[in-house]
Amino acid sequence: MDDREQGYLDGQFLVAMPGMLDERFARSVIYLCAHSEEGAMGIVVNQAVPQIRFSELLVQLDIIPEGPEIRLPRAASRMIVQRGGPVETGRGFVLHSADYFADNSTLPIDENICLTATLDVLKAIASGSGPESAMLALGYAGWGAGQLEEEIQANGWLSLKGDADLIFDTDLDGKYARALALIGVDPAMLSGEAGHA
Repeated sequence: MDDREQGYLDGQFLVAMPGMLDERFARSVIYLCAHSEEGAMGIVVNQAVPQIRFSELLVQLDIIPEGPEIRLPRAASRMIVQRGGPVETGRGFVLHSADYFADNSTLPIDENICLTATLDVLKAIASGSGPESAMLALGYAGWGAGQLEEEIQANGWLSLKGDADLIFDTDLDGKYARALALIGVDPAMLSGEAGHA
């Protein structure tokens, strides 16, 4: 029996409900990379880090040389550095399509999405030999044993099937409404109040 059959949510989105008390997660869409009885880990996919450009990060990490004309493959030049969550914010996590895989480094999440957290994937992206689709996040969101389940029960999150197009879309501002639309929910109709009889 795999984790999904046991009610675990890896490979799904968590969408913050309007009543989310933690401002770091207000209107956030999180892709869950791992979920078990020990806890959960996910990447926020709709919050940019506006003060850091992808090319500047590659220079800081000595992946590409500094120069007046930094030339990157088209896909790499469009990448937005995103805020993946409040845990380990100095560490990069790359969600990417399954056409890239590094032994002992890449975690397959579902048949279309993988997670790699080593410099190798950034080097591959910068050279044009990386995955077809990728997003880079600094940090991640984490929950201890039972914590995520409690937050879902308290009406903090909606869960829905993950969607690669939404993960890799560069329109970060529109992702919240698009995630809700995947399950037919209009954000204007959501209430921060849990329904209790």
